[in-house]
Amino acid sequence: MNRGVRSSPPSVLGVGVDRLVSPQTAPSGTRDYRSVIISTAPSDSQRHPDLEAEQAYLDHAQRCLEEARALALRLSDNLEVGAGGTNQARFEREAFTDNIVERLSQLDIGDASLVFGRIDHDPAVDDVHDEPLYIGRIGVWDRQQDAVVVDWRAPAAEPFYRATGVDPLGLERRRHFATRSRTLLDIDDEFFGDLSRLDEQAQRTGTVQGHGALITALETARTGRLGDIVATIQGEQDEIIRSPLPGIIVVQGGPGTGKTVVALHRAAYLLYSHRFPLADQGVLVLGPNRLFLAYIEQVLPSLGEAGVRLAVLSDLVVPKVRTDRLDSEAAQAVKGDLRMADVVRRAVRQRQRPLREDLVVGYGLQHLRFSVSDSEIIIKEARRRFRTHNAGRKFVEDELFATLAMSARDDLDARVIRDRIRWTYPIREALEWMWPVLTPAHLVHDLYTSPALLRAACDGIFEPDQVEHLHRPRDRHASDVVWAFADAPVLDEARANLGSRPGRKDEDEVRTYGHILVDEAQDLSPMGLRMIARRSLNGSMTVVGDIAQATGTWDRNSWDEVIEHLPVQRREPERRELTTGYRIPAPAMSLAARVLRHAAPDLQPPVAIRADGDEPVVRRVDDLHTSLPQMVREEKARVGSGNIAVITPRSMTDEVAAALAAGEIAHGGATRSGLDLQVTVVPVQLVKGLEVDAAIVVEPARIVSEERHGVRALYVALTRATKRVGVIHVDPLPEAMLDGTEVAQPSLVAGSPDIGTPGKPAAPPAPTVDQPTLDFGA
Repeated sequence: MNRGVRSSPPSVLGVGVDRLVSPQTAPSGTRDYRSVIISTAPSDSQRHPDLEAEQAYLDHAQRCLEEARALALRLSDNLEVGAGGTNQARFEREAFTDNIVERLSQLDIGDASLVFGRIDHDPAVDDVHDEPLYIGRIGVWDRQQDAVVVDWRAPAAEPFYRATGVDPLGLERRRHFATRSRTLLDIDDEFFGDLSRLDEQAQRTGTVQGHGALITALETARTGRLGDIVATIQGEQDEIIRSPLPGIIVVQGGPGTGKTVVALHRAAYLLYSHRFPLADQGVLVLGPNRLFLAYIEQVLPSLGEAGVRLAVLSDLVVPKVRTDRLDSEAAQAVKGDLRMADVVRRAVRQRQRPLREDLVVGYGLQHLRFSVSDSEIIIKEARRRFRTHNAGRKFVEDELFATLAMSARDDLDARVIRDRIRWTYPIREALEWMWPVLTPAHLVHDLYTSPALLRAACDGIFEPDQVEHLHRPRDRHASDVVWAFADAPVLDEARANLGSRPGRKDEDEVRTYGHILVDEAQDLSPMGLRMIARRSLNGSMTVVGDIAQATGTWDRNSWDEVIEHLPVQRREPERRELTTGYRIPAPAMSLAARVLRHAAPDLQPPVAIRADGDEPVVRRVDDLHTSLPQMVREEKARVGSGNIAVITPRSMTDEVAAALAAGEIAHGGATRSGLDLQVTVVPVQLVKGLEVDAAIVVEPARIVSEERHGVRALYVALTRATKRVGVIHVDPLPEAMLDGTEVAQPSLVAGSPDIGTPGKPAAPPAPTVDQPTLDFGA
């Protein structure tokens, strides 16, 4: 059994893709659906014969959806909102209201397409499904409660994503719809049967299902927000999405393989398939920075799941603190080191101290005494009894007042003594010295701002020059501190040692989750991974990233170095790899692959499914200030309404923004406006995980020299665009881009010829001012 052929017009597949006849027009009595080839020129005769019928069905499905929404609205209007009735009645009313609100949010799909395909089962194999199943964004039923649309996450929809020619899963046909909102534009059919004599074109595209719809989606202009891929999920992606809930699954995927959207669709799938218990336990999605979170925030709501928490590590610190600062790489290396757990443990122990002199307090006509040796015994006993620091405070207080009562001449009640003198200055001072109630911010602030405390806590753990990276000036109060992002795991380690403050358990409690998805996990420090592990309720996690894009402080050469810090329980971690590049055209991937050979020699680049595409533009100039705005204008003209990222070395962000402003190019900053504007200046350290229509990489040599893993950072920068990649530079290109071949590059001004592949001759000049870009392919 081989893969079926497609009947998709060239308007979807692109010029040069042959259109193949459907089985209905094949000679009767045969199941050989191969190679009756029709012209690739667009014409009315190529209009799919089922287009009107399928449009009518989509309209019917939309009406059913609107009726379901109207019914839910009527139910919400009929709910009693008064405060009367029993507690049971109020509880039931609130639960019912929550269910209606959740259902209304699921039914509100906006302008998104409701239905994106259908599957027809082979009656010779499957006699249960005698009608086609239409697969869509959510499940929809008619008034007779017959299924009109099957939710893409339902088990019945699995063959839509997983069927292949080798294993058709009982399908006779799979149909993809190319839609714009509620309008059906085209149909892409795949048939399953005896296809041993498929032509070369069908063989070439046989690993990609729904090729026409996929290419259309990939070529759509970016909006500055990541969109869902629910209509074009591929088989290798679907296997990961539908993996079992328990255990850890690690997904390695190069640029453009869809690992981020796969993780987000997995969150939606798990909430659908395991609504209980995940609805209560919660699902957490962790991203590398807030720009990334803003970029992905619309995906899960578009899939009907708005209850998933999106966060960066610093959002998980309790009690909440302000984080808005980047440390030096040297400081990040120390704070992310697993040995910081021992430093924090020592810092907590330093705050559990016996008195330096005996405590004597007046009580009526006598004096009550509490000796240094008494305090030593109490401190030792509290350390033995209590796992967390704050939990031992009440014990220390009780023992202090009990000892004072025992020192009296007469029998005194410790509780009476406590009520009378607990707020006096000597008592408060003694307790704060022996066993203070601490928040993580107080503990770490005191530690960082005291050279003596730092030396004592780090002695034998870090070298003196490393300890210096932890020191910072003291603020007026711990609540005034603006923390660095690298401090979040240290604060969380302090919280684990301190525990909740007395009477503030709700405020200080750490939330755990039934499933955690971590993106760009290869850059997380050991302390960061330790922090994530504390949030896992049962060890169920999805970890995605790319070792070749490991540009953080921590060198990662394999996923074993990440997994060792995660909560591996009964199940061994499952590893998957995405190998197909959907986003990046082959010419751009060819350039990036050169850099990958230097960044991660052991890894293979993704295989780009789009063989065609614009060649990268590499332009050397004399004056970046005037040449960059001109290059941006050219890219804007080529991508139309698409968005453009100008990716800069971190030291040149302000300079590049000033050059664009001087050239009257409207633009945004990544930290101010995300990707909301058409042109955005993005420092290279924030660009990971994003995708744009066109990317202009500024001064790649400076990116390589400034970043800790400069060649990997350059690889990330060159793999952000879905259509066009440009490079502009004054300094010579780094060796990774030259691929070991030194080439003399003439100095150019704006409007001069671009520089193509090193070692290739330049194209002859055209009779216009703007010269053609040279081939930068493999």
